[in-house]
This record gives sequence, structure tokens and C-alpha cells, in this order.
Amino acid sequence: MTAAPPTIHRLDLQDRATAQRWDAFVQACPEATFFHRAGWQGIQQRQLGHDTHFLFAESNGRIEGVLPLAHVRSVLFGNALCSLPHAVYGGVAATSPAAVAALEAEAQALARRLKVPHLELRNVQRRHDDWPMQDLYVTFRKEILPEEEANMLAIPRKQRAMVRKGIKNELKSELDAGVDRFFDLYADNVHRHGTPALSKRYFQALRDEFRDDCEVLTVVAPDGRPVSSVLSFLFRDEVLPYYAGDDVAARDLAGNDFKYWELMRRSCARGFKLFDYGRSKAGTGPYAFKKNWGFEPQPLHYEYCLYQRDSVPQNNPNNAKFKLLIETWRRMPIGLANWLGPFIVRSLG
Repeated sequence: MTAAPPTIHRLDLQDRATAQRWDAFVQACPEATFFHRAGWQGIQQRQLGHDTHFLFAESNGRIEGVLPLAHVRSVLFGNALCSLPHAVYGGVAATSPAAVAALEAEAQALARRLKVPHLELRNVQRRHDDWPMQDLYVTFRKEILPEEEANMLAIPRKQRAMVRKGIKNELKSELDAGVDRFFDLYADNVHRHGTPALSKRYFQALRDEFRDDCEVLTVVAPDGRPVSSVLSFLFRDEVLPYYAGDDVAARDLAGNDFKYWELMRRSCARGFKLFDYGRSKAGTGPYAFKKNWGFEPQPLHYEYCLYQRDSVPQNNPNNAKFKLLIETWRRMPIGLANWLGPFIVRSLG
């Protein structure tokens, strides 16, 4: 007899019992990532304003796959169904081919009902050779060695010298209870680069939702002045530095190298096994910085199913049509930029 295909259900935002089952599956599924966690549903809806469709495949009372989706609607950046906005990784996480097929079929049917121009799945591995793919991004992941000194020596000489410079400059790292120092550094940093900032409320919501699995580490100068900060996600035995910011003084003080070293050092002491530096665009400063730390780029396979368009969207700073917007944003007073930014950036990422 042929086994019946799994049934597809939607996660109700108020259904805590099913959310716990969802997260238990994500914790155990090798294909799942931090961005498959059920808590992102509330973040997407309440903080980013996106309608969500968190789908799960169930067979004989067991979850066999999940697919978190958000419907992004923007006058500037278009209309899409995506897994998942503001996430490095997404797409289906499943333990059976039948669950993968059922979830992707439902996602495509949903995309047609919503009349979106495209469906985007941020897969780690290629799933559809016949779907267009965005190859702009890579990720950087590397093992955390069990000994602190071994991790220090694994950093290439030039960057290791920068870490030691930060130590010599008597920089210190502190874990923050809140997001105030982080947000000030982050908002100033993205403003200098001409990018809208997410709201402080968004980052506080991340801390409230993910609790001990979301941490802020801030680097301070000897006089106590914050110079660099990073918000990281913790998942299984991985640490994912995800949002970061720094003061202009951080460059001369080697604050950024020291910051990531301190995060790695602390993670080593706590028994974490993998350091995920996150995605970067090839040919950019962050890409070069991560390579200089001895991390090798690994391609990301963002796949698209196109319905009402002929090509993959290019909603990123490399797109020439955004050049004027970026330059204008840099000149905008930071108070105005921080107020306006969340309304714009929620539809990016």
C-alpha cells in the first residue's frame, strides 16, 4: 500500500501547544535553522507588519516538515511570498521527501491565490534546477575549536594582530541586559552606509521572544564608552552574530575584530561548536572582512518561482536604481532616518 501524503496545516499565532511541537521539530531536524523557529511568526506580523503563513506537514500525528512564509507588500520593493524576510536561511525544513513536496505545493498554490509576482525560498541547498536562483549572497560558517588558544591561532596573522591590538587597547566586552547601547551603535552605523535602520522595538522584541537564545555583546573602551556591539542568535551548538554596529572610533581601536574574537572566545568557553558569520554579498567589505578571518564563503541558493515577472528581483544596494536613495539617506538627519527607516526596511532583507 502507498502511504498517504502528509496533511498541511497552518500555525495559529495563539496556539502555544502547536508552536512548542513546531519548535521541538525544528530543534531536532538537521535541515532546520534558527530562522525556522515558530517565534518568527509573531516578529514578522507584529514588528514587520507582514501577513504570515507558517505551514507544517503532519503525518500520523507527527510533524514532518515546516515552511515559514511571510507576505511582503511594498510600493517601493514589490509584492512577494518569502521564506523568510530578514532571514539568512529559509525554505522547507523536513524529514521526508513527501513533506517537502506537500509543503512546496501548498506554498505555490498560496502564491497563486495571493497573486504575488514571485515566491522566494531561501534554501541552503539547491532544490530546483529549473527555478531561477539568486546567487548574490554567500554565508560563512566555521568550526569553533575546543581550546581558546587554538581559535586564536586559527585566525590569519593579519587579523590576529588586530585582535591583539584590541586587547592591548584595553577593550572589554560586556553582555547587555537591554538593547539601548546596541541600537545606538547599529543605527549610527547603518546610517553612515545609507541604509534604513530597523526599530529599537524590533530588537527588543527579538530579546523578549527568544530570551536566552538572543544575546547582545558590547565592546567598551577603557573610559567605558561603547564602541562596538553585536546581537547574536544561539541555536543548538551554533552562535550566529547577526546584527552589528560600531562607532567611528572602532576602526582605530580594532573594536570590530576584538568584538568577534570575544564572541568566539565566550562561545568556546560555553561549548558551542560552530561560528556562523552570516551572509554577505560577494565583493563587499563585510565579505572581505570574513574571508580575512579565515572563513571560506559557501553559496546560498535563494530560489524563485516566478508568476508575474520574467526575472529575479534585485532589491539590494548593488542595484544602480537605489544609488541616489542611498546617498540621500546618508545626508538625512539621523533622528529623521531612525523614525522613517522601519517603514522602509521592513520590506527589505
